[in-house]
Amino acid sequence: MRSTWESNGGRDCVNVTSGLTEVVVIGVSVFTVERCRRIISDVSLNNSTNIFWQECPVGKVERQKLLNQKGCVVWITGLSGSGKSTLACSLSRELHSRGKLSYVLDGDNLRHGLNMDLGFKPEDRTENIRRVGEVAKLFADAGLICIASLISPYRKDRDACREMLPDAKFIEVFMNMPLELCESRDAKGLYKLARAGKIKGFTGIDDPYEPPLNCEIKLQQQNGLCPTPVDMAGQVVSYLDDKGFLQY
Repeated sequence: MRSTWESNGGRDCVNVTSGLTEVVVIGVSVFTVERCRRIISDVSLNNSTNIFWQECPVGKVERQKLLNQKGCVVWITGLSGSGKSTLACSLSRELHSRGKLSYVLDGDNLRHGLNMDLGFKPEDRTENIRRVGEVAKLFADAGLICIASLISPYRKDRDACREMLPDAKFIEVFMNMPLELCESRDAKGLYKLARAGKIKGFTGIDDPYEPPLNCEIKLQQQNGLCPTPVDMAGQVVSYLDDKGFLQY
């Protein structure tokens, strides 16, 4: 084991190398070196006064005219097993059949790459949603209909994403399905693991889900029956059409 000491802005830092792992100890906190580098990079960027927005002669208006549609974000939120991914895929298929360009940002898929360094602690969930919100904003700026499908359990995080997009271009779709239904589906076996205590901080079991207060679209059971994926996608498409997103 090897250790070195240095001062970092008045704070004591100790680098410890043991075997193949090098960590940084700052006060009572322990970080991997890679995590520490990311933190320092983020702080440096946030504090920088030497970065400027670069404009391009081809802007959002030109891109939307080319696609004959208006960019927006359809944010699908709800419990695990509520049908978010099913709706996202069905909606994307329906838009494609109408000649409209969309892209699905699936929460699980993003954790294989963009968000692979994040866990499920509250602060990691917040950062997960922030990153997805920023990516979704770029897709909308490109003129696409971006379909984001994530549990996104905390209301403040979803609202923060809404604030990124002006002019009512954030469409929140709440999959208002009861926990009992979602748990009975349990296609991934996650509820069973959570009930057994093998997964901690699982939304709906031992971590809260905060439902939207003013979502644009709420999808739920009717007379005890769930609407079909095609019917749900149809409701969202009708909303997009009525609001003028499917033409320019």
